[in-house]
Amino acid sequence: MGSDPIIRILAIDAGNTRIKWGVRDGEAWAARGAVATNDAQSLTSDWPALVADARAIACNVAGADVRAAIAAVCEQRGLRIAFIASEASRLGVTNGYRDPAQLGTDRWAALVAAHHASRGNKLVVNVGTALTVDALTADGRFLGGVIVPGPALMRRSLDRGTADLRLTEGAFMPFPTSTPDAITSGSIQACVGAIERIRAAMAAQGAAPDAIVLSGGAAAQLAPHLPMPAALNENLVLDGLVLIARDS
Repeated sequence: MGSDPIIRILAIDAGNTRIKWGVRDGEAWAARGAVATNDAQSLTSDWPALVADARAIACNVAGADVRAAIAAVCEQRGLRIAFIASEASRLGVTNGYRDPAQLGTDRWAALVAAHHASRGNKLVVNVGTALTVDALTADGRFLGGVIVPGPALMRRSLDRGTADLRLTEGAFMPFPTSTPDAITSGSIQACVGAIERIRAAMAAQGAAPDAIVLSGGAAAQLAPHLPMPAALNENLVLDGLVLIARDS
């Protein structure tokens, strides 16, 4: 089972827009950083010397080319890297997907981290290129979740798919009175609506969530508009990777 809890771990989270990384030394992050996903080859430029004796672990939802690039830069630094797969169960979390391996590995790592971060039923929400809203019970059952475009992707889709709604950033307003404000407010309201629907579905099953665990680059846009308190953790996926590495 679990390996030495003080082992140094290099955790890598490869998403559609960014690749985040962190070096965990004992119970603290010794270093963290991020690069654009299409610039994966530059990962090592910011890695400190202490990665030399680290154990490397990653999740990747950005495709085979990015996975190969990450493996190559790790090899350059003399690191063997393990890419996780989503499992039927791990560390008290039970995967509710019909095919557990189909669940995105970033979502799986986030669920593991969220389960160990606090007690109670919760919504695990990541706001990035895509918005994911996952239902997690106090006893570790992942009931399922939804994936919808994130706020920025919604706005870009209007820019590309309509003749007159060019992409212009606006402000959030309850009742927008300009097109830029309507687009910005609409994207936020749509995302919050997805979160509200999953909250209601959990409540209908007798597992009303006590809190939201929130992460992702666009989390700050949604946080003020959420229906309940949210605990922001920008390192949620990395935290999950560290837990999985220590349990492997």
